[in-house]
Amino acid sequence: MGFGWPRSLSSRLVVTAVALVAVVSLLIGTVTTIGMRAWQTDRLDGDVRAALNRVSGFRGGGGPPGFPGVEEPGGTRVGFAEVGLVTATFSDAGDQGILARDSGRGGVLTALDGDTLEVLEDGAGRAPRTIDLPGLGSYRVASGRNQLGDKVVVGLPTDDVDEATMSLVRWELVLALLGILAAAFAGSAVVRRQLRPLREVAATAHAVAELPLDSGDIGVTERVPEHLTDVRTEAGQVGAALNQLLAHVESSLSARHRSEQQVRQFVADASHELRTPLTTIAGYTELARRRGDMETSTMALGKVEEEAGRMTALVEDLLLLARLDAGRPLASDTVDLTRLLLEAVDDARVVAPDHRWQIVLPDDGEPIEVSGDERRLHQVVTNLLTNARKYTPAGTTVTVTARANGFDVHDDGPGFPPDLVATAFERFTRGDASRHRSDGIGLGLALVQAIVAAHGGAVTLATEPGDTRVSVRLG
Repeated sequence: MGFGWPRSLSSRLVVTAVALVAVVSLLIGTVTTIGMRAWQTDRLDGDVRAALNRVSGFRGGGGPPGFPGVEEPGGTRVGFAEVGLVTATFSDAGDQGILARDSGRGGVLTALDGDTLEVLEDGAGRAPRTIDLPGLGSYRVASGRNQLGDKVVVGLPTDDVDEATMSLVRWELVLALLGILAAAFAGSAVVRRQLRPLREVAATAHAVAELPLDSGDIGVTERVPEHLTDVRTEAGQVGAALNQLLAHVESSLSARHRSEQQVRQFVADASHELRTPLTTIAGYTELARRRGDMETSTMALGKVEEEAGRMTALVEDLLLLARLDAGRPLASDTVDLTRLLLEAVDDARVVAPDHRWQIVLPDDGEPIEVSGDERRLHQVVTNLLTNARKYTPAGTTVTVTARANGFDVHDDGPGFPPDLVATAFERFTRGDASRHRSDGIGLGLALVQAIVAAHGGAVTLATEPGDTRVSVRLG
């Protein structure tokens, strides 16, 4: 099994920090080493030039104190400088080279062999450079001319420079290793401390994940603590986003529960409304069967027909609501809204002559046209006028006001009961708690809202005693 890139965020941050420390340490060490070696090499080059100047200036047997001059056959002159110095003189009479070494008693002179002299002659130039001398090691050498015109080569060993450089490299490696270890330990502690808020946020998420959210009235009360929701920090942004998500989930679950309850109530109410006429039909049928006379049969058939019509209306309303809930489109024709409102108000005057019915049209007298399903829009107006007639006393003034994109229905009756305002447009909501069948089945305003919504509009209700207004906006 191989080693891959760490998966956890804390491990990746620590590895990244350690890698950065290692890279920075390497760069600093490299630059320091190069600079230090260059500085030491410059100093060594200065010593080489000084030695070259001294050796080039010697004539005859003169030399530095402690080193006697040597005169070789053929007139070759060899000069000497400080201990460890390599000197060589090249002339037509012959080449000679001497290595001055420290013997602990002042100095020892060693003659250079031919191979070393050849390397010195070929490799040395006026500017100091580094060459490897056979059997002697690395030297910085430079060449010049003495007063006799002979080529003189002088060199100093680079041992001190090499040793100082290696010592510096060793110290840099030790310090870099200590720095990397310190960065690893300190980075781990700091990263764990800085990521603690994220772990707390994750703990909140895990606690929510363990809640049973599949059914029932669920309240997601778990929240990220307030001190972890500061949006100025990354962890705070995550905490705030999670709290917002949890609030959305809680509201969605509450809405789902309400919807489930509404469906259950809807089924129960629909069953109740259907059971009542079915029971009535069964009762009158049994009565006609037992008595068998024409009068009883006629009365029973009339009741059966009445209840069948009631059930038909209920089923049609339920089917319409189901189609609208499923998003099935309505007709989209040009509808003369002015004519539709006039016809609905005229019908209401006939049905409820004890109410005062008024209609207000635009001053320009131009008909208002909207796009929609004329039959369903007529049903909207009829349902609103029917509600105004049923739940207001005789003498109430009902005013229909036509507008460019809809209409308002206003009455000066007692208004909606306060406890019904919030649920006025819900299904099977009735104007009284006794739920008498004479008041209808409670689908009128629900159909109004569903039909208007299918037309891309909205319905609003504003009510108080003496002032109730239902506003319909289409499109």
